[in-house]
Amino acid sequence: MNIKKSLLLILAILIIDQISKIYIKTNFVLGESVEVFNWFKILFIENEGAAWGAKLSDILPISESLGKLFLTIFRLFAIIGIGYWLFDVIRKKASNTLIIAVSLIFAGALGNILDSIFYGVIFDDSNNHVATMFSEEPYGKIFYGKVVDMLYFPLVDTTWPDWVPYFGGNNFRFFEPVFNIADTAISTGVGILLVFNKRAFGEKKEDGEQNLQTFDDEEQAHEKL
Repeated sequence: MNIKKSLLLILAILIIDQISKIYIKTNFVLGESVEVFNWFKILFIENEGAAWGAKLSDILPISESLGKLFLTIFRLFAIIGIGYWLFDVIRKKASNTLIIAVSLIFAGALGNILDSIFYGVIFDDSNNHVATMFSEEPYGKIFYGKVVDMLYFPLVDTTWPDWVPYFGGNNFRFFEPVFNIADTAISTGVGILLVFNKRAFGEKKEDGEQNLQTFDDEEQAHEKL
């Protein structure tokens, strides 16, 4: 897979990701949901932190504002690192599996960093009203944007039986997280690396080496005959 195909894949994911986020942001009030199926809903939430809504301020003795800034800067460095990794595997002509996986991870990370950097100065808030794009009163500053999430799959939504110790009578829901297209790309890329690890990181033979191996195999077959 060459760099042109990788860039096309990244661009396609970014376009789908940003269009979906902008649509949700400009058509939904924060917390509004639409049921597509009983196991799939479009639910608009905004994530101010990292994965699963975690915040640095919940871990470190720093303010939410400073934690948000540190997180955005960390994401920027992560994007640079993943970008270099992608360039390196393409340059070394690694397996298509590895290039596709890294391309997906890069596209997803870039999609979310765009929210974190720019959405705070592009949109006004979504509390009790639909947000306006390029608002004169944006909800934040550059580097302080919130990531838009909307894909919600409550595959199981039930109540624990009363006889279950401690959990009895409480609500049980699976799958709980709300995510977006960028998150899906990242998860898919990581999943490919885990499931197809040998195919992704296996050494790719050069054309000459492959041809030589084929020739040797044919010679051995003739000798046996």
